[in-house]
Amino acid sequence: MLALTNHTLEKLENLLKSSGYKVRYEKGNFKTAACLLQNSRMVVVNKFSNLESKIHSVVELVRQLEIDINQLDDKQLAFFHQVKQIELQL
Repeated sequence: MLALTNHTLEKLENLLKSSGYKVRYEKGNFKTAACLLQNSRMVVVNKFSNLESKIHSVVELVRQLEIDINQLDDKQLAFFHQVKQIELQL
């Protein structure tokens, strides 16, 4: 289980950035706390969502995206495998 802290959110952001994705925090009318813009490598996170929603949404995106593990360092790779193995309880 992941801790629901700002540090966890930062680790998720760094994981995405290392894989070539850009992460932006914007206001908007989201049904979830984060989304992937089609045909781009941009993840948009609703800056008004609470921390728990942001983490759950970004984790779900990370689990669905094709992440190139060759671009990750050892710590990021271990974190990525941890994220892939967790079951989200929303």
